[in-house]
This record gives sequence, structure tokens and C-alpha cells, in this order.
Amino acid sequence: MGEKYDSLNQKGKKVINRVEEKFCFQGDKTYCTTPFFWTDTGFGLYVKTCEETIFDFREDCIAVTLPEKADVIAFSGTPQEIIREYMGLFGPAVLPPEWTMGVWVSANRWNCQKDVEALLEKLKKYDFPASVVVLEAWSDEATFYIWNGARYTPVPDGKALRYEDFDFADTPWPNPAEMIARIHEARMKLLLWQVPVYKKQGDDELQNPQNDLDREDAKTRKLCVTMPDGTPYTIPKGNWFAGSMVPDFTNPQTLAIWFGKRQYLLDMEVDGFKTDGGEFIHCADVRFYDGTTGKEGVNRYSRDYTESYENFVGGRGVIFSRAGFSGQHRVPCHWAGDQQSQNCELASVLKAGLSAGASGMIFWGFDLAGFAGPLPSLDLYRRATQMACFCPIMQWHSEPDGGQFRELMPGGEGNNERSPWNMEESYGAEGFMEEMRFWHKLHEQLRPYLWQTAQDCVRDSKPFMRPLVYEWPEDKKAVNCQDEYLLGDDLLVAPLLEENAVSREVYLPQGEWFDFFDGTRYDGNQSLTAGKDGKLPVFTRNGFKLKYE
Repeated sequence: MGEKYDSLNQKGKKVINRVEEKFCFQGDKTYCTTPFFWTDTGFGLYVKTCEETIFDFREDCIAVTLPEKADVIAFSGTPQEIIREYMGLFGPAVLPPEWTMGVWVSANRWNCQKDVEALLEKLKKYDFPASVVVLEAWSDEATFYIWNGARYTPVPDGKALRYEDFDFADTPWPNPAEMIARIHEARMKLLLWQVPVYKKQGDDELQNPQNDLDREDAKTRKLCVTMPDGTPYTIPKGNWFAGSMVPDFTNPQTLAIWFGKRQYLLDMEVDGFKTDGGEFIHCADVRFYDGTTGKEGVNRYSRDYTESYENFVGGRGVIFSRAGFSGQHRVPCHWAGDQQSQNCELASVLKAGLSAGASGMIFWGFDLAGFAGPLPSLDLYRRATQMACFCPIMQWHSEPDGGQFRELMPGGEGNNERSPWNMEESYGAEGFMEEMRFWHKLHEQLRPYLWQTAQDCVRDSKPFMRPLVYEWPEDKKAVNCQDEYLLGDDLLVAPLLEENAVSREVYLPQGEWFDFFDGTRYDGNQSLTAGKDGKLPVFTRNGFKLKYE
């Protein structure tokens, strides 16, 4: 059913397949859904529609509520065969660049070039590997394509701004091109935050003349999603970016103008975009350029949005998305959205990652230990870092100091950054940074394995993170296991999900298994207590070995 936070096994649940934004504690809601499921008994089903569907997984039957027009495609076979055939309906998966297998770093408090320069210095000083820097607070937060504070002459009628049109002197970003070059010299890549809106600025904001021109141009040329009478659709009150208009990515003219204004960022050698949001279609009667309505758009819009960015970036960069719909393996990569820094959220994102994999999504990660609210405890940060080490994408990220949505939930006081060095300093926990460095460097050492697995998964249409039932559907213990997974073919990972846990019970399926850290051999088809020296249980097979320090 896509990325589900409440359970991998949806038996006994009623699932509404609707893309929906939910700030923390997602429960049965999801940013990324698909009307597709499979069973351990060899049956699978996909409903070919973008409209909302309802799946009721009862004890005695499965009841599906469909729109008037929908094709129903049934599958039979092993989980591997069913997922492969489902993915094949949309075309082959897209392989992201190798550098996505490294460590990703992000913090919303970085809002100027000095912050990025300080980050580069601290990564070097504290000897932490990183391959991707994600900047959210880089833009004017009105147009989402103009650097914050940059001076320029506003241009009308959709004309694209060029890098030479800007004056960056005495701004928070005095020389972004030079900054990007420094990031590349440090063997890292840069992603910039995006949101698909023509923003309605609040009365308390300094009105941006370029944003006003863009909004007027979108109205005049109908570059945005419209109401039945042709007037612009605006996001209803009570939702993120309320009052904003939404670009129509089914309109070729919208694509040309929207990405024409962002071309200069690629020319500066920006390496991709964090495509946030997209869960913006809340009315069934809105109209798109291609003739479809909000009935389809409620789910399809997020896919149109992210696919458009994927086509814009092409093979030279990567898209990092929160929302999506069926066939999202065509748009790598994804992260699990917004979570608070609470222990229960770690268990929910693990379910999300496994259900995403079971739905054909290959390249996935999460904000380790959550990005919202007060700083996580050292214990939660430790266990989340260990789990993130054994995910396709390992990333730490944090909301702005003081909280992103203060009216909903205040953030922590002071420096809110989830970097290992800020965690050590904030808690006065000498030695904690060294402990976290181990896991960052271990993820870096895993990169050859991760990269080979990435290529194999794309070639063979396999998930990267695989619930045990994927390989052992005939094993009832594997079927009922929702807190362990295979990372590729050779690693079995059992995250520590309980507070202050240093060990846990692990089920080893059929086969011969070896402790990843000390090489102890175990026979499969057994449960055992595992976890040593504060490390999460990880087991290998097929002779896989990794030398680590």
C-alpha cells in the first residue's frame, strides 16, 4: 500500500489510498501511497487508477472500493515475482548516482554561506564523512528559486533570471557559485529545497515583487491548476501554504517557464533538489491542462511534480522527495517525511521503510532520530544512527531553532541541529561524537556494497530494504516479523527499537548466518538474543565480509 507508518502487514486494517500531508505521527496517513498489495500466499493486486481507493483487509475477505473506471490487475507468484511485475507496469527503475550512498547532512538553521563554510570546517575538524549537503533555508521562500537576499531587477512574463542578473554583495550568500565549488572540492554534492507553489505571502512578510509577477503571469497564462470556471485554485485554509496557487505540471508551458527559472541553478552545478510538499490537491473539481480533475490529482499530482523535476535534472543529479504515488521507483530518492524526536517515531519509520520497499520503492531514508521538537535523547540518537547506517540513505536533519510550526509544537531552545557534535556539546557527553563517528564511517565503508546492491536492485526490480516475508513467505515467523529486514542480499538488520535497549530477540530464517561484528556462526530457523557492546544486531550470509575499524 506504499509507505505505511502503522504496519507493514495491513491485515485487519482499512486503507484509504490518498496522498496526504501529516506533520509527525503519521499513523494510517501517508505521503506516498499506491493501490497495490501482495500476500504471503502468492496473490497480488494493483488497481490502475489515480483516484482514491479503499482497501478493507478483513479476516475473511478483502473488499476494495473502486472508482467508476479502473483496471484491476492481478498477480500470482512469489513476492519477488509480484513486485517485479508491478514495477514493470511503469517502466524500469532509475539508478541514482553513486554518491547518494554516502552520508547526507542537513539542518534548517543553515541560512547563509557562513553556515555552510562552518559545516565544511567541522566535518573536516571532527573527521566525519559526508557526501551530500541539503540546504532548505537557501531561498527567499517566496519564489523558491532566488537566493535569499540577492538583489536583482524583477522580470515579467515568465522570463528566466540568469546568474549574472544577481548582485550577491553584502547578502547572506555573497558568492554561491564559489560555495558550490568548495563543496565539490570537498567531494560533496549540494541539493536545494523546493516547494511547488506560487506562494501567497503573509501580511507579516516583506512582499517579493518577483513572486507577485510570477503569480500574475501564472494567472494570465493559466500555468496553474484551476477551478472549473478557469480561476486559479488555491490551497484551502488549514493546509500547508494555504492561499497559494499550484503549478500545473501537465502543462508544457508551465514546465518550460518553471524550470527555465531554475536552469541557472543547474548551470551553477547544483546537484539536485529536495522536492518537498506536493500533497496540495484538496478539491475534487479542480482542473488540469491535460483534462484531468482533482479526483486523479489528489494522488497523481505528487508524481507529476517529482517526475518533472527528475526529467529536469536528468542523469546529472538526483531528486529527494517526500510525496509520491504508484511507480515511484522511477523517481529516486525518497525520505520518510516529518517525525518528532521521540522513540515511538523510530518504530513507525521502520514500518514505513519496509512497506515502501514492499511497494517497489528502492532508495529510501529517514531523518535519523527525528527532525522536529526538542533534541532527541542520546539513547534515541544512538539507536537511530545505527539503523540509519544500514539504510540506503543515511541522513541527519533538523527543523529551525525554536521549531518549524510553533503554533503546533514548539521546538527546543538554542541550537536545534542534529549533528553529532551538537549532540555531544548540548548534553555535555564527552566521547559521544567519537561513538557516532564509528557508524558514519561504517556507512562509508559499506558504500561499495550499497552501490553494488543499488545496481542489482535496479537491474532486477528488487527492493533495497526487504522485509523477511519477501524471501521467506512460507515461514510464518518471517511473515509475522515487522522489525527486521534484509539490506540487499547479504545483510540481515534488527534495529534496537526499545528505549535504552542494548540487545533484542532476533529471528534468523533458514540458512547459515554470521554475526557482522565478531563473525560468530549461527544456524537459521531459530530465535536468539543478540546485540553486543551497544551495537545493533546485524548478520551476514553468502560469505559477505567487511573489514572495519
